Amino acid sequence: MSPFHQILGNNLVANVTNFTVWFAITFWIFIETQSVFATGMVAGIFLVFTAAFGIWLGAIVDHNSKRLAMMGSSLVSFVFYLAAIAMVLLEPEGAFSDAFSAYLWVFVLIVMLGVIAGNIRSIALPTIVTILMPEDERDKANGLVGMVTGIGFLTTSVISGFLVAWGGMYLVLLLALAATVVVFFHLFFLRLNEGRPVPVDGQPSEPKRVDIAGTIAVIAAVPGLFALIFFATFNNFLGGIFMALLDAYGLSLVSVEIWGLLFGVLSTAFIASGIIISRTGLGKNPLKTLLLVNLIVWTTCCFFTIQPSLWLLVGGCFIWMFFGPYAEAAEHTTLQKVVPLERQGRVFGFAQSVEQAASPLTAFLIGPYTQFVVIPFMTDGAGADTIGDWFGTGPDRGIALVFTVAGLVGVLVTIIALNSRPYRQLSAFYAGRPEAEVGSAEGPTPA
Repeated sequence: MSPFHQILGNNLVANVTNFTVWFAITFWIFIETQSVFATGMVAGIFLVFTAAFGIWLGAIVDHNSKRLAMMGSSLVSFVFYLAAIAMVLLEPEGAFSDAFSAYLWVFVLIVMLGVIAGNIRSIALPTIVTILMPEDERDKANGLVGMVTGIGFLTTSVISGFLVAWGGMYLVLLLALAATVVVFFHLFFLRLNEGRPVPVDGQPSEPKRVDIAGTIAVIAAVPGLFALIFFATFNNFLGGIFMALLDAYGLSLVSVEIWGLLFGVLSTAFIASGIIISRTGLGKNPLKTLLLVNLIVWTTCCFFTIQPSLWLLVGGCFIWMFFGPYAEAAEHTTLQKVVPLERQGRVFGFAQSVEQAASPLTAFLIGPYTQFVVIPFMTDGAGADTIGDWFGTGPDRGIALVFTVAGLVGVLVTIIALNSRPYRQLSAFYAGRPEAEVGSAEGPTPA
């Protein structure tokens, strides 16, 4: 296996380990406390930590060997998981069954810090693609990264519930410790030529700090790059609707057992798209691919809940998951070319912080809004009177209306982005030619 494929496999094991712990603690805390508030807090902690630590973790990646950064990630996760398993063994009677127990939430924070330490890998991996892969092969390599993400998602969905059922968090953490040791020592013996730049005499070396201002300056120096990050942020803002409402809508149509099985099977869409990208790439302009993919996804969002049909829901979710890796690979491929390697970790970390901050905000806002405004509107309000005859009425149709409106907004914003000056600027910059060469006769789309 090439070093890149070994790194990919190593990341697969590490990602499955960390995300299994995250999924498992969500299941486990509900079983222990029977509190939806507690499970929501776990999701909120994960997303807030992801947003808060992104830039800092990116600085670690930039200022160190990528291999050593990932080894450090595993070491930190191991320490936190070890502390967590000690808390399981020393638990005061009933501490984990009280949703407001300080002992429980210290335990949750320790576990989640172990999970978040793994985010160094999600920042380091695209920089490794830049280092190891020729420029014209990076989109395909990013497709493999998306495939690994899909395999990890599918595996995690399947095994986390079983582990909690068989042995609770003790078994989950015990296996996490073992897997973390394996990936650490695999990296320890792996030799990776990163080609790190040698300092030139007479030139000051870059300070080893987070340097948010410098990162913003690098992003601002690339025409249209801020617009790309904010477009991805807006997509995540709308994507928070899926986080908040998809499970509720799915469970209005099928039982929890069927919904869990369906979601696991649908996760194979991640794998399929990753394989296709690794064979065909993303085309000459990944940015155009990103926007066209978003147009498809948001158009689907307009219709997959238009009627209370399980098959419409399954088809819509498959399309959503299938094109997700395309969007992620397109964004990574663009950043890998237009951002200097020595700054890529911080830029990827900045993008992760900004983009990931959007989803929890929507999730926290859209749930109450749907519950107290949209559902009454579609149950016995003006919406039910106006469109209820063909759209349907009731709580599930209120949720469905939110998805439809989100899809319409997403389509509108994507069309605006396709016709925007930042899109033309960044496309031209990516292609290595001035914006004036982007054919005005052909509209906003570069040749």
